[in-house]
Amino acid sequence: MVFLNDMRVRAFCYQFGAIALVAFAGWTMFAAASDNLAKQNIATGFGFLARQAGFVISEAAIAYQPTDSIGRAILVGIVNTVKVSALAALLGTFLGLVIGVARMSRNPLLARLALAYVEVLRNVPLLLYLFLWYSLIILVFPPVRQALHVLPGVYLSNSGLVLPALVLGEGSTAIAITIVASAAAALLIHRIARQKRIVTGRSNHGTAIAFLTLLTPPLLLWMFGAVSVAWDVPEAGRFRLTGGLHVRPEFVALLFGLMLSVSASVAEIVRAGIQAVGAGQWEAAAALGLSRSRTMRLVVLPQALRLIVPPLTNTYLTVFKNSSLAIAIGYPDLVMVSNTVMNQTGQAIETIAIFMGVYLGLSTVISLAMNWYNARVALKER
Repeated sequence: MVFLNDMRVRAFCYQFGAIALVAFAGWTMFAAASDNLAKQNIATGFGFLARQAGFVISEAAIAYQPTDSIGRAILVGIVNTVKVSALAALLGTFLGLVIGVARMSRNPLLARLALAYVEVLRNVPLLLYLFLWYSLIILVFPPVRQALHVLPGVYLSNSGLVLPALVLGEGSTAIAITIVASAAAALLIHRIARQKRIVTGRSNHGTAIAFLTLLTPPLLLWMFGAVSVAWDVPEAGRFRLTGGLHVRPEFVALLFGLMLSVSASVAEIVRAGIQAVGAGQWEAAAALGLSRSRTMRLVVLPQALRLIVPPLTNTYLTVFKNSSLAIAIGYPDLVMVSNTVMNQTGQAIETIAIFMGVYLGLSTVISLAMNWYNARVALKER
């Protein structure tokens, strides 16, 4: 047993033992649950995913009909969850960056307003804000019969916002492939131009060239008629609005609530990151004649980014998990669709296991992506 004196061997044994213990406990609970369900003549397994769903989902980011399978319905819930969470994280990050910088302003009014914004949002449960935003939308805006005609083809009511929708006809696959290829080429050009600018110290208009590379191929396809594009303009009927893109109040309330919650957390992270940068950086930039705004943008924020990224990962994980509160206001996310499936099939264990696995998978992907980015921006010792 001399090999047990090796620290690495002991560490491996401890980890293997812990994993084996967790696996054994999980298998024991699963076997006990399956045995009890079998005694009550309750079916087990994931075969129910192939059955017909038979229920309507009020908002679907992908094509869905009640005649589709239960698996398709759960996929709709997953896509809805990812859509609203990703938008909330993106918009909340931008807004939080602005609020965090405003908290460091020399203007006392602006700094105190930013402080009040952060404190109000962080110290009230998110669920209450979701109820607030949803109630305001329902109570403030008129019913569908009296929808506000804001702009040509744009209607606003308590059932949501209706906008003209862009419909791609023949050649939609070609335009999608072209956009992806153009984006990849633009990123490559921008990276090469950036590296060349660092080596030579001269501007080479790499950003403008990359932007043109991104836009030109799709525009050329459209100009030469390789893809047909049409507008689906909504029309006001007697009882409802038909056509166009419907942005429903549940989605708006959830997006607004998650976005503001994320922005408050990001603002505090940004403020802490800025304060962690040494005062000597400000003084050195001022000695070079840089204004305070340029110092913040070119000197302080790039250094603070290395400190901001790790806690930002936890914020992004939280926003995806908090999206499960959507069930309180009727937005058809993964949890709400899964609850409907459980009520119809009675197979609660399998359904809960599915959406637990989805949340675990999403959290793992976010963590890996943020850790990769953190490794890229981290200082490298030579």
